[in-house]
Amino acid sequence: MKKEVTYKAKKEEWAKAKEEAFKKIGSKLTVDGFRPGKAPRNLIEKNYPGRITTEAADILVDREYRRLLLEEKIMPILEPKIDLIKLTDDELEVKYTFILEPTVKLGKYKDLGVKKESSKATSKEVKDRIDALLKDYAELVVKDDKEKVQKGDVAIIDFEGFKDGVAFDGGKGENYSLEIGSNTFIPGFEDGVIGMKKGEEKDISLKFPEDYGSKDLAGQEVVFKVKVNEVKNKVIPELNEEFFLDLGMEHIHTKEDLEKEMKKEIEEAKEREVERKYNDALLDKARETAVIELDDELIDAETDAMYKEFMDGMAARGVSEDLYLQYAGTTKEDIRSHMREEAIKRLQNSYLLDAIIKAEKIKATDKEAKAEIDELAKKYNMTSEDVMSQVGGMNAMLHEVEVRKALEIMKGEEK
Repeated sequence: MKKEVTYKAKKEEWAKAKEEAFKKIGSKLTVDGFRPGKAPRNLIEKNYPGRITTEAADILVDREYRRLLLEEKIMPILEPKIDLIKLTDDELEVKYTFILEPTVKLGKYKDLGVKKESSKATSKEVKDRIDALLKDYAELVVKDDKEKVQKGDVAIIDFEGFKDGVAFDGGKGENYSLEIGSNTFIPGFEDGVIGMKKGEEKDISLKFPEDYGSKDLAGQEVVFKVKVNEVKNKVIPELNEEFFLDLGMEHIHTKEDLEKEMKKEIEEAKEREVERKYNDALLDKARETAVIELDDELIDAETDAMYKEFMDGMAARGVSEDLYLQYAGTTKEDIRSHMREEAIKRLQNSYLLDAIIKAEKIKATDKEAKAEIDELAKKYNMTSEDVMSQVGGMNAMLHEVEVRKALEIMKGEEK
């Protein structure tokens, strides 16, 4: 919701502001023939045209802004836009445009008919998890020089890619460990390595997928020159006492113990994902009958925050913004365009929940927030102070508790 306020300085107010501005900046400005701060005002105005009026405008604009917040109780959620309507030696007129919290009209948010999925682990999921664990503990054994690369092997290779006979960026590697069947490279590359032996060199002709991230390579025909330096076979351990000791988990001594532990881990992970999807489905349903008016400025700000969050994550992985955009074959504008819909959804969910908190008169206590902090500290082996810092302080945790209570009401689980 927007609120516009026009401010026009009174004549005497404007005169006092200019006098205040002169005192503030006059001592910092120099005029030939005068010591700093000693030049008369008329010479300051002549030598620095507009400086006093600009400084006076800044003083009054800031003063009026603080007055609007304190006396008019305007509570913007973004920095206001300030448009200068008139600025002369005799007049000052500006317009403030404030973005306020959106207006929310709640629809139906209880008895929404949304069902929660099961979080039970299947026997196949348990088996797959154990197989993956065994694979992680697999030993790599060097194969005989005459043995060929097979699916499941790890080939240590040198490679370099060429397009039209010219090497392209990012297409070279030395002593690279390639697991055959991992689909790490573009389709056809790993198949081309199958059947090679240690010391063998080969040209593999391929075509990059049409939807490949780099526009320079998408759909292009290339040749990879590949040399196999070594071939290793993955030896999967057996489920025996030696393996259970290697795991270093004191409570696991048998296959049945391991299955029980894997089942527990799977179900805990599934429960978190199921709960997230359940919450999302409830909010999606509640939004259908709610009216939430969002200003474009608010959506843009949320989109900017999402973009920064994403790029900060890339930077943490050592990938700069320019490098990511280059390799993804996209632009900042394209990414922001795709993020915009998610930004709208995030904002609508946030203000919808705040409206439910208000409608249901939900109030979290410091005791509840502290209990939540202590539980997180125990779960992640952190101090309560560190958790508090991570979540943004006590007020943020109080709001988190209130949001959880609002979701419980939507689920019909209120206590």
